[in-house]
Amino acid sequence: MSTDKQTTSHPWRWIPSLYFAEGIPYVVVMMVAVVLYKRMGISNTDIALYTSWLYLPWVIKPLWSPFVDLLQTKRFWILATQLLIGAGLAGVAFTIPLPGFFQWTLAAFWLLAFSSATHDIAADGFYMIGISEQQQSFFVGIRSTFYRLAMIAGQGLLIMLAGALERGSGLEPASFTVQAQSEVSQPVYGDPTFVKPSTEGERVVLAQKQLTVPLGPVPAADIAAIRKRVVDWNEKHGFVAKKATTTAAKTEPGFWQKNVSGPLGSWIRETFGETREKARDNRSGAVAVVALTISKRPEPGEATIVAIERKSGDKSFALIAGEALRFTSDNADKAALVAVQIDPRMPQQASARFEARAGNVPFAWSITFFLLSGLFLGLFVWHRFAIPKVAGDRPAPREAGKGLLADFVHTFASFFRRPGILMILAFLLLYRFGEAQLVKLAAPFLLDGRDVGGLSLSTGQVGFAYGTVGVLALTIGGILGGLAVSRHGLKRWLMVMVVAINLPNAVYIYLAATQPESFAIVNVCIAIEQFGYGFGFTAYMMYMIMVAQGPQKTAHFAITTGFMALGMMIPGMFSGWLQEALGYQHFFVWVLIATIPGFIVASLIKIDPEFGRKSQTP
Repeated sequence: MSTDKQTTSHPWRWIPSLYFAEGIPYVVVMMVAVVLYKRMGISNTDIALYTSWLYLPWVIKPLWSPFVDLLQTKRFWILATQLLIGAGLAGVAFTIPLPGFFQWTLAAFWLLAFSSATHDIAADGFYMIGISEQQQSFFVGIRSTFYRLAMIAGQGLLIMLAGALERGSGLEPASFTVQAQSEVSQPVYGDPTFVKPSTEGERVVLAQKQLTVPLGPVPAADIAAIRKRVVDWNEKHGFVAKKATTTAAKTEPGFWQKNVSGPLGSWIRETFGETREKARDNRSGAVAVVALTISKRPEPGEATIVAIERKSGDKSFALIAGEALRFTSDNADKAALVAVQIDPRMPQQASARFEARAGNVPFAWSITFFLLSGLFLGLFVWHRFAIPKVAGDRPAPREAGKGLLADFVHTFASFFRRPGILMILAFLLLYRFGEAQLVKLAAPFLLDGRDVGGLSLSTGQVGFAYGTVGVLALTIGGILGGLAVSRHGLKRWLMVMVVAINLPNAVYIYLAATQPESFAIVNVCIAIEQFGYGFGFTAYMMYMIMVAQGPQKTAHFAITTGFMALGMMIPGMFSGWLQEALGYQHFFVWVLIATIPGFIVASLIKIDPEFGRKSQTP
């Protein structure tokens, strides 16, 4: 793509769409992938570990940023990486239905992550040369706004779309009612060998639509035996979604697992873990078991996920097994089992209605990613004509390139020779130590069943709560944080912002402890946490700007963003393993404890009292 012939284009034609395009792949890799894998049945440990590794391209992008200047124009790299991003999104869409989807989609996400990090370098570089300094000052808020809109679209609308496709591609739901009555002496248990009745249309089929159980306690051993029968049946026939680690678990554990993570995880689980499983098995409340199947066999390679949730009635009825069931072409001729237990302390007869809703999860998410791929093809076509060719956008000559490489080494060395560099790095790595662990488990917590400590929200509800309400609160918090710093400076607001980014994490302790039924309460709690994060993150960004001041501020700012990504990647890698050892409630308590290093490093760093009072652009 030659720049011999210059063209002009008003910044409004390309800056909003360029920064919208910059935000979408990042939120897809960091957030949407987490929800996708959770809906596909991957364990929290694997989700947190492998999606945290996807931060790596943003961590190391300063290492190849000079080559974006050396090899081609920034306009070329913008267009080329948008095509690669589209290819990566299409790769995810194609591989979701495959048997080994986890490995294949991770490979596509890696392509997406490296392409997105390179796109960031080229887009930010072109912004600096494509418009005048006056225009840069004016459009800095515009680019930030459209990046935020991309976050809303990705975390909110995109996940809501996938949820709608799940429902639309599924079968007609069915409901059943469980009643607790004093005059009933024995519960009626579902029979998984029942003959499927002939039905019209495509629907979830229930063996019983009305089940009764006795009030009062029953022997705990009987409850344990019933639940074991349900779990064993569902696992034997593949109704319970297989974890990505199932195959690995059958092999001999490696040195790390055998000598470090295994013993440490057991100690954490026994010492600090929740006793939810033991308490649930010893509740000694009566259990109702219902058998269900589906009237339409999935095609080979496809899967229909049937999710069970309580829709109305007394809260003393709880799902204890079979809350998410996976039907394939191999097991659709059989029935799965769902177990509902009542609280033995229930004083009087009551009932609750449960709904079994089915959705083709792989199909829904494949369509979602195909639409995203088409969006980036459209953005490529638009930017091919909208982004101007400017005189300053040209690759460095070979001779200049050699000098640039030498200067590149010098730039790195000068950054690490800064006074107080150890405290600078400690702040960059530890300021968000607690948040980095929370962000990986927030969506799985919202999606997980109540029997394991989650809130059992639907995909669409998560998209609305965490993606729309949350991102709007995040944006408002960020705007107010910027106004506060511009008025009084960073030093005055630093500790207030440390409190803002950390203490609101306590809302997740409340959510895990109470598991509220009200969706409005969930939204309020997430809004509080995200508002605090947006307000407190302002201090982090302003500190990076302050650290990057100097002749090489652009390169130094890129280095600080690499450490920023590293500070998110490392804690995120072990957060899922830790959550599965502790349980959600105790994990969120740990997240609050993990904010202490942020308070310590913030109290030790040195900041010019005047820094931030006036508008400063990195």
